[in-house]
Amino acid sequence: MQKPQEIVLAEPRGFCAGVDRAIEIVERALQKFGRPIYVRHEIVHNTYVVNDLKSKGAIFIEDLDEVPPGATLVFSAHGVSKAVQREAEARGFRIFDATCPLVTKVHVEVAKLAREGYEFIMIGHKGHPEVEGTMGQLNEGIHLVEDVADVARVQPGQTERLAVVTQTTLSVDDAAEITAAVRARFPNVREPKQQDICYATQNRQDAVKVLSGQADLVIVVGSPTSSNSNRLRELAARLGTPAYMVDGAEELKPEWFEGKTRVGLTAGASAPEVLVQEVVLRIKELGAVSVRKMDGIEETIKFPLPKGLKLDAATGLEIEVHKLPETGG
Repeated sequence: MQKPQEIVLAEPRGFCAGVDRAIEIVERALQKFGRPIYVRHEIVHNTYVVNDLKSKGAIFIEDLDEVPPGATLVFSAHGVSKAVQREAEARGFRIFDATCPLVTKVHVEVAKLAREGYEFIMIGHKGHPEVEGTMGQLNEGIHLVEDVADVARVQPGQTERLAVVTQTTLSVDDAAEITAAVRARFPNVREPKQQDICYATQNRQDAVKVLSGQADLVIVVGSPTSSNSNRLRELAARLGTPAYMVDGAEELKPEWFEGKTRVGLTAGASAPEVLVQEVVLRIKELGAVSVRKMDGIEETIKFPLPKGLKLDAATGLEIEVHKLPETGG
């Protein structure tokens, strides 16, 4: 039976800038304020990351009733509704917002256009925390569509001022198809200047399109709750390459690799590289002898941390940076 010979690593893969920032916010809050730190919803959708932070003293909650008075609370990378924000502030928690800046950008756009009288059609997955957070920026006038069929059924209150926004972790191709249906039904709809789907989601999907053409099998490292990881597996399968998603190396099944010589490997934006390397070792145990990194975009984006969390590497304490006054001459 033919065994796997080569592993091709997608580039880019794994953590994006928003996930890096969110995890660092929780870790720094733990360093600065001590355990426990409360986090509303999973900070990012990855089992390994959540369990690692739990072991360091993070407590993940869904309901603010579970947070004691005076505690430190972190909002997850997916963002929260205005109602959750208001309630957290009213309860007097010390709050750090780990919402991905690219999600915040969508929230800001929704608030701005709502003030101008716009209603919204949101393309996204019902029940996903990012969708709940974005739709929760308004009390009314935002309508969710999950597919092209939903577009035919949606009934906005008016169509003169209508704008479309999307969840940031969708399939680029699916979102384009649904947006086209929205445009066909509502020709005057306002679309974002730059698409809402984030650069990392787009880059990882573009890499999988190339990877699928080079591999007999694609493995995606990601948790079942991770929207962008699920989209990577679906995309590879749609392109005709057998594809599986695993939370870790222990979920790999030897029969997947029978008759497959070249294995493509990628990871969703919330999956750490340590899991990718464990999967590489396991595939090597199944016969692979070489690992090759695909050519791809190098991501250099880094998002700043919220005020109050900048630590001095040597002492672990927050440092204030005082600039000397500029002198003439």
